Amino acid sequence: MSSTDDVAMPFLLMSAFEGLADAVHRELERAGYPGVRTTHGFAMQAIGSGCTSVELGARLGISKQAAAKTAQSLEELGFITRTRGPHDRRERILQPTPRGLEMLRLSALAFRREVEDWRTRAGDEVIDATLDALLVAPRPTRRVADFPVTGV
Repeated sequence: MSSTDDVAMPFLLMSAFEGLADAVHRELERAGYPGVRTTHGFAMQAIGSGCTSVELGARLGISKQAAAKTAQSLEELGFITRTRGPHDRRERILQPTPRGLEMLRLSALAFRREVEDWRTRAGDEVIDATLDALLVAPRPTRRVADFPVTGV
């Protein structure tokens, strides 16, 4: 039985996530993707194969203005293109570029390497039990993004 107080859980989860994200950002920078932030990855996951800024805002639970600003940042990084919508000339469709898809692929590999390191340090049983526990944890009513439960 753990001697860590249950109240520590949210702080440990946040710290673990930040540590994972920092390691992934370092790898992405070395691979030629400087300036990538966690919000960029969330937004790219939310964009999927394409959506409008309004849809992006709804998927991320942010305002239309924040979604437009996020899309602009992603476009400046070369991760998405914005094209006219087929039915409304004012509408812009956000679509990932090959560079954006490659960034997502590399970030997934980096996350897997980090978790593999955890497996080496803590053991497969511990990491598998942690993943199982996280699968049954309560979900927020407002989703940040829908992520696949198995693989990217």
